[in-house]
Formats: sequence, structure tokens, C-alpha cells
Amino acid sequence: MTIQLRQICLVAGKLAPVVDDLRHILGLEACYIDPGVKVFGLENTLLPVGRNFLEVVAPITENTAGGRYLQRRGGDGGYMVITQADTREAQSAVRLQALENGVRVAYEHDRDGWNLCQLHPGDMVAAFLEVEWDQHEDLSGHWMPAGGTGWEDKVRQDVTRDIIGVELQGPDPSALADLWARVLGKTIQTVEGLPTLALNNAVLTFVEAVDGRGPGLSGLTLEVKDRDGILDRAQARGRGISGDRVDIGGVWFRLTSARQG
Repeated sequence: MTIQLRQICLVAGKLAPVVDDLRHILGLEACYIDPGVKVFGLENTLLPVGRNFLEVVAPITENTAGGRYLQRRGGDGGYMVITQADTREAQSAVRLQALENGVRVAYEHDRDGWNLCQLHPGDMVAAFLEVEWDQHEDLSGHWMPAGGTGWEDKVRQDVTRDIIGVELQGPDPSALADLWARVLGKTIQTVEGLPTLALNNAVLTFVEAVDGRGPGLSGLTLEVKDRDGILDRAQARGRGISGDRVDIGGVWFRLTSARQG
């Protein structure tokens, strides 16, 4: 069973400023706007990072789940971990494992060879976990949330290469890791003293929430080619910097230099 990280969703009070920061600081390009998110009272923009995506959503109506999340966490931040299963059976297995561990299905969609399953953030504690499957079963290409195809010419990797890690925080990192491991059918490993889970192309790391914002998706690790340029542009735009980390949209982006070759 293969589970691939394909997309990270951030939620913001205002869409344009965060998208603008991602474009200018990280050297990304917008590739898709999904009209379908209006049913949730949201607007969005997707930006490809290699063969995967960053999405930003923002409420456009009152009393949305996204708006309540902003209030609970005290501002912009990480919202969803969105994955792709290599087969329908793998997706169904994650759904079943979630239910067996008391995790509710928050939303499901099934249409024309495409199925998505969102697991409730209240039960997953730190974020929505979404598992998608579509009939193309292409883990590095066709992606329905970005319109399927047509986004490829917006991929830029001269500054930012890929998303290789996700940081999830909560009051008890070990318990949080154990829950996500049981749902995803993964084995917990310890890296630098922290519990981690390995997806096919990225690592989930679980840390203690010490910033006063409570449980949430607190950070991403990026493989980048222009670390110094990113830090300079972030500073020029007044964004927070701490060592090799940049604060964009309420999420710490940790910058790791891309491997040669």
C-alpha cells in the first residue's frame, strides 16, 4: 500500500497576501483555482511544488469550517494534509482504519473514477487528513484537485524543489503519532528524538505544541535551491525568520538545500 503526499492546504483570513508571499518568496506560480470549494464557503489557489501542491483557502462566507479553524488557532496556519493512494483498496484500508480508531469521516466525494475521503480534524487532532484515489493512479501526474492536468507548465523548481516533510503539533506528540500511525497503517520511527511516520515521498514529524496556538499543522520542510534568496526575500517582505525557517501564512517553512544531481 502506497500513500503519497500530494498537497498541503493552508487556511488564511485573506487569500491574496499569502499566495503573493508564496509566489515571491518561494518562487512558485499559481496554477489552478477550484470553483468547487465555494460550496464550503471558501476561495482557493493552488501552486505546484514539483509534482505536488500548496493550496491556500480563505473564507468568503460566515460560519465556515475554515473560519472556525482560523478562530481556534488564532490566525492563518496549516489546515489539511492531502494524500493520494495508489489503489482504491489502499484508500479503503485507510478509511476503515480510521473508523476502527474512532475517527469520523468529515466529507466524502465519489464521481467519475475519483474518490476523496476527508477525516475529521477534531479526531485527527492536528489537521484534516484527506486520502484521494482516482482511476489514473498516477502519483506524480494527474491530480484532480488541480484540474487533473494542465498545471504542468506552471512548475518552477529553480528556487523551491519539493515538499519533503510535514510537522504536526499537539499536547502529546507520541499519542498523536500513534493515532496517525494506526490510521495510515504506518510504523513509528524516532528521528532526532521525535516520533515520525514515513509516507512514500515525505516524512510526518510530531512535536509538542509550545507556541500557544494548540494542535495544528505547524511546519513544512522544503527542498530548495536558493535558500539565501528565500531568506532575503522573506526578510524584505517582513516575514518571520528563525535560522533556516521562514514564517509564511502562519506556517514555518524549514529550508533544506536540494541534493545535487
